[in-house]
Amino acid sequence: MTSEELVVIPIVAIILITQSTLLFFDARKHGHNYWLWGIIGLIQAPMPSLFYVLFVRRGGYYFNKRNKKHKK
Repeated sequence: MTSEELVVIPIVAIILITQSTLLFFDARKHGHNYWLWGIIGLIQAPMPSLFYVLFVRRGGYYFNKRNKKHKK
C-alpha cells in the first residue's frame, strides 16, 4: 500500500461509519426500518443519505399528513 492509501482508507471509514450511525438513529427516532438504513449507510456515501432525506423523510411526512386528512 502506498502512503496515500493509508491516509484515504481511515477517512473513508470514518465518513461511512458516521453516516451509518446518523441514519440508524434518525430512522429509529422516526419509526422507520433503522437496521436497514444503518447497513445501507455503510455501503457508500452520500447516496444513502440523499435517498433517506428525499424519499423516506419527505415521503413519510407527505403520506402521513395525507392519511390524517382522510381519517377525519
